[in-house]
Amino acid sequence: MRITIAALALLALTACEAQPEGEPVARARIDGQAQVDPTPDPTPTETLASQVESACRSIIFEDTPVTHCLAVPARHSISMALGRDGKFYRSLTDFAAATDAQTVAFAMNAGMFDDDGEPIGYFVEDSERLHPLNTADGEGNFHMNPNGVFYGTDGEWAVRATDWFLENVTERPQFGTQSGPMLVVDGKIHPEITRDGPSKFVRNAVGVDDEGRAHFVISNAPISFGKLARFYKDELHVKNALYLDGNVSQLWTPATERLDTGAPIGPIVVVRKKASE
Repeated sequence: MRITIAALALLALTACEAQPEGEPVARARIDGQAQVDPTPDPTPTETLASQVESACRSIIFEDTPVTHCLAVPARHSISMALGRDGKFYRSLTDFAAATDAQTVAFAMNAGMFDDDGEPIGYFVEDSERLHPLNTADGEGNFHMNPNGVFYGTDGEWAVRATDWFLENVTERPQFGTQSGPMLVVDGKIHPEITRDGPSKFVRNAVGVDDEGRAHFVISNAPISFGKLARFYKDELHVKNALYLDGNVSQLWTPATERLDTGAPIGPIVVVRKKASE
């Protein structure tokens, strides 16, 4: 999502998700052929979480196709990526070209950014803070308080509202990204999110459950904030979930050869398979 740092306080909600120029986000295989996402229905004996223990599965929630990816501390590590050699990746294609795909379970865009791809909120990569916590007031999705931070060190991951993070986190995590709004806060849907509002885009988000597992979700069709929040609260039973972005949302899953393309992105979250995988 593109915004200029100088205009943070003046952004409107609609501007935050303006349709990018050119083609919409496309789902494509690495070999360039069209990718058709399977949407198997869960069997009665399977939970949503059990379906995605290895990586990602596509399902239908309230008539909307979504892809749900699960990161498990015992099996995965999480890190952030912005670029290398002084140049931002700006796409999953560029990131994939610079990465050993065999080590990656999945990756997706993870946080809002300015026109140059610079994060507009808290961002930590490999324990180095590249952008401070943003507590400024303003308009747009990012400033739809409470917003929040997804962060972690080793296998301990969390999603927390920004105010909570500011008051309670005293040591810099290994990774972190700030975005907004929070979709679910302490088990309750964000007070400003309506059940099924008119704003619908392809969107992605992250939440951490009581077992410490990180649930990443990207819709495969336009979805409202309310429906995405309900998916986390009612289906995944996640008490804290954070909206990552919309309209530019993209996913890379090497195992299924899905590599989304589209408008330029900013921060990337990478879930890697541990050596034992």
